Amino acid sequence: MSLNLAHYLTLAADAAPRRTALIMDQHRVTYGELLATTNRIANVLHDKGIRKGDKVALMVPNTLDFPPIYYAILMAGATVVPINVLLRSHEIQYYLEDSDAKVFIAHRAFCDEALPAHEQTDTCHHLLIAGVPDAAEPPAAGELLTPLAMEEAPECPLADTMPDDTAVILYTSGTTGHPKGAELTHFNMFFNANYVREHVFHATASDTFLAVLPLFHSFGQTTMMNAALLGGSTISMMLKFEMPKVMQTVQRDRVNVLAAVPSMYYAMLNAPNPSAYDLSSIRMAVSGGAALPVEVLTRFEERYGVRILEGYGLSETSPVASFNLIEHPSKPGSIGLPIWGCEMRVMREDGSFAPQGEVGEIVMRGHNVMKGYYKRPAATEEAIVNGWFHTGDLARVDEEGYFFIVDRKKDMIIRSGMNVYPREIEELLYAHPAILEAAVIGVPDEARGEEIQACVALREGHTLTAKELIAYCRERMARYKVPRLVAFVPELPKGPTGKTLKRRLRDHPPKPDAP
Repeated sequence: MSLNLAHYLTLAADAAPRRTALIMDQHRVTYGELLATTNRIANVLHDKGIRKGDKVALMVPNTLDFPPIYYAILMAGATVVPINVLLRSHEIQYYLEDSDAKVFIAHRAFCDEALPAHEQTDTCHHLLIAGVPDAAEPPAAGELLTPLAMEEAPECPLADTMPDDTAVILYTSGTTGHPKGAELTHFNMFFNANYVREHVFHATASDTFLAVLPLFHSFGQTTMMNAALLGGSTISMMLKFEMPKVMQTVQRDRVNVLAAVPSMYYAMLNAPNPSAYDLSSIRMAVSGGAALPVEVLTRFEERYGVRILEGYGLSETSPVASFNLIEHPSKPGSIGLPIWGCEMRVMREDGSFAPQGEVGEIVMRGHNVMKGYYKRPAATEEAIVNGWFHTGDLARVDEEGYFFIVDRKKDMIIRSGMNVYPREIEELLYAHPAILEAAVIGVPDEARGEEIQACVALREGHTLTAKELIAYCRERMARYKVPRLVAFVPELPKGPTGKTLKRRLRDHPPKPDAP
C-alpha cells in the first residue's frame, strides 16, 4: 500500500479549497492556492530531472514559501533535506554533499552563504532561489523559483511512494561533531504528526496553529506544519520569535495552538505590559527542545490560564516520543508518558532494564524511530541495538510510568531549543594558533535553558581576549553555536588517562572573563 505525506494536503484542499491554510502578516493563502503552488513547484522539480528517491535540499525560513516547497518535493517522490538557515557556507556544503542532493532550493535572504556552498558542490546540479525577488535577474548560478513555477501547470500527479520510503533526512550531530542524516519515512512523519494532532492537540479544522518554531527543525515541522495540514487547520507563520510581535500575532489571528521552546515561554512571561494583549484564544500550549523550568510552567498557567504540556523527542524519533496529555495530570519536571505505539524503557549499562526509580539510558522502539542514518550503517548499528534506539539521555521512571530526565549521557547542549554539539566548537577552537586546549560546556541560563561556555588554556607566549575568541567563532560557524561565555584557565582538569573531565567543569564552571 502506498503512502505519501503530500497526499494529505491534497485531501485538505479537496475538502475545503477556500479555507485559509497559511497566514503571514497581511497575506493569506487558501488550501486551493497552496495545492496549486505545490503542484507547480513539483512540476519544476520534474523538469530539473528530479525523480522518485532523489534528494532535494531546502534552506528556507518560516515564510509562505516553505510549506509548498516542502510538499512539492514529496509530491515529486523525492526526499526533503531541510537545512538550518543560520549555517555558514562550508556547513551547508557538507549537507549538500553528504545527502547527495541534486537540487538546492535556497531563500534569497541567505544567498550570501548558499551560493558559495552550491558553487563548491559538484553533485548538486541546480540551485533555485525562493522568495520575492529583489531584482529582475537571479543571483549568479541560480534560477528564480517563482517565475519558473508560474509557467507550470497547477496540477501534478502524486508520486506513488511507499510507507518505508524516506520522506525527510534530518541532520543531527553527535559527539564526533560530524552531522548524520536521520532517515525518516513517510510513515514515521505521517503517524507522528497525526498522533500529535489527534491525541495531544485534539485539533480540528477550525484551529489556528502558530508556526514560530523553525520549520527546518523537526519540532516545528511535525507539530506545527504537518499536524496542522493533516487536519486542514490554519497556520499562522512567523519569520522568527520576537516580542511583542508574537503577542500581536496571537491576538490578531486568534491562535489556538502554540508550540514553543522554554526560552520563548520565558520571554512571553517577561513581556512588557502583557495585559495589553488578548491571548484568550490559546487553548493548547506545548513545550519541547529543552527542559521546561517548573517556575515557568506554573507562572504561565497562572497568568494565561493555559497549562503547558511538556514533551520529549529527538530528530531520530520524528521527533515526538513522549508527552504530558491534557486528560492526564501533568507532573512538573516530567516529559510525560510514551506516546501510543512507542515503547520507552530505561536501560542499564549492561543492557538490562532498570527497575522503577533507577536512573539509566532512555531507549525506545516503535513507529516513530528512524530507519537509520543515511549512508552510515556503522552509526546506525551503534544507535539501534537489538531493535532499541539509544537516545543518550539518562532518566528515571516513577510508579505511574512518567519519565523524568536527570542528565544527558552525551555532551550535547540545548540552547533556546537548538542542539549544540561541543565537539564541533572544540575542533574550531583547537584550530586557533593561540589555543593549547579547549573544552565547551553548557551552563544553566534562565532565559535560554543553557548557555555555551568555552573553557580555554592558551599556548605559552600567546594572548587572546574573550571578545577576539567570540569574533573568531562568529566568522566560522552559525551564530547559535557561538560561545557567549569564555573562561581562560591555566589548564583543563584531566583524569588519569589524560581525558578532560567535563563533568568537573560542568559541576564547577570557571568564572568567565569579560568579553
